[in-house]
Amino acid sequence: MKPTDTQAHTLWVVDDDRSVRFVLSTALRDAGYAVEGFDSAAAALDALTRRPPPALLFTDVRMPGDDGLVLLEKLKAAHPQLPVIVMSAHTDVASTAGAFRGGAHEFLSKPFDLDDAVELARRTLPEMGAASPETTPAPTKQAGPPQLIGDTPAMRALFRAIGRLAQAPLSVLINGETGTGKELVANALHRESPRARGPFVALNTAAIPAELLESELFGHEAGAFTGASKRHVGRFEQADGGTLFLDEIGDMPLPLQTRLLRVLAEGEFFRVGGRELIRVDVRVVAATHQDLETLVEQGRFRADLLHRLDMVRLWLPPLRERIDDVAQLAATFLASAARRLDVPRKHLSAAAVQALRQHDWPGNVRELENVCWRLAALAVADAISADDVRAALARGGRRRPATADATATTPEQWDHALAAWARQRLSEGAGGLHAEARERMDAVLLEAALAFTDGHRGEAAARLGLGRNTITRKLGSGRRR
Repeated sequence: MKPTDTQAHTLWVVDDDRSVRFVLSTALRDAGYAVEGFDSAAAALDALTRRPPPALLFTDVRMPGDDGLVLLEKLKAAHPQLPVIVMSAHTDVASTAGAFRGGAHEFLSKPFDLDDAVELARRTLPEMGAASPETTPAPTKQAGPPQLIGDTPAMRALFRAIGRLAQAPLSVLINGETGTGKELVANALHRESPRARGPFVALNTAAIPAELLESELFGHEAGAFTGASKRHVGRFEQADGGTLFLDEIGDMPLPLQTRLLRVLAEGEFFRVGGRELIRVDVRVVAATHQDLETLVEQGRFRADLLHRLDMVRLWLPPLRERIDDVAQLAATFLASAARRLDVPRKHLSAAAVQALRQHDWPGNVRELENVCWRLAALAVADAISADDVRAALARGGRRRPATADATATTPEQWDHALAAWARQRLSEGAGGLHAEARERMDAVLLEAALAFTDGHRGEAAARLGLGRNTITRKLGSGRRR
């Protein structure tokens, strides 16, 4: 019988997990492929010294001895046209980008659907059958710690997209609600790119007054306008050789959109009030929470600029659509807050995780991070409870009545509120009101100061007129109560 096209191909599966080797090899054989399995990179490399390379190779990342990325590097050096599909249960930006940077054809997140793996093999082999120029693998570099966190399908897809796009010199437009982490995506694209040794410069265009934004982007010469006493180097020059992240690009005034378009097209500009033509090599990554197509229809955004920015578009899902990532994100934020606040690390009880999952997170990941800072600073026990979570959410203002803040906007209103509270407690027969009131006041002031200073105890102490040791003592006494 004449062999089928698939039978003419031999595939290799490299994984130290026998069960993975077995089920994947079986699925590929059922599809008509000849398959060989290897339990280590060394075994696969040894086989390559004695026989021709396979048509396609699947490899795990984490294995004893050489890992899958080292195997990928050696394979690409000896057989640059060999397609390699990398498999891993650890799907963060660093691992996916490392795989694609090393020359991987595709990245499979474990656990994966066997039908998807077989279909990927079917798509890969015809694609790779055509002659293609040999490419030199990009030099490997030590990636920084991953900053994007998540294991849901949407985040896995995002990690794979970042891994692919990081190597491409394309403009990227990131869409997502406020607080979803658009700057983290831009930073990851930079960190995993050939521009990683260059600067990463971020600018929120909505945070700069319109009359100052031009100077902030392109710089100005001394005397260009009132108050311009010396030359100012703009963000484009600062980002030369690296990446410029323009957040909230939808808020950029139309005249500046015209200047930005020319810089993107020509790579050159004049400083405000200047005559010297400045040339720069900058990759621009833009982001917005707005619908730019709608802004184009309204005449508030240039269609040609949108086309220039939107060479590739990435979408960040809101936290409510990746709720399975909440526990992992919260654990990471709690650990970070504990280090910054210099307090013991707290952990989430099952009930606390459930309470976090039930919240709709209108502020997305940024809101979750703020809640975790409040929990790290103010939760009494080491195990955070559901009540702690509900209290932290309430302190964030999401669940307070609309009039709650309005009742305490002046000292006179504070006096009235305190008097009403004291009368209520006295009518209940309570004693020790002074200590109770002072404890509550200390907790409120401490929380507000730490939130305002992003957890910096020294600055918080200075703002409150207290010593750093006093804040440390109050945090400690709060944990003992």
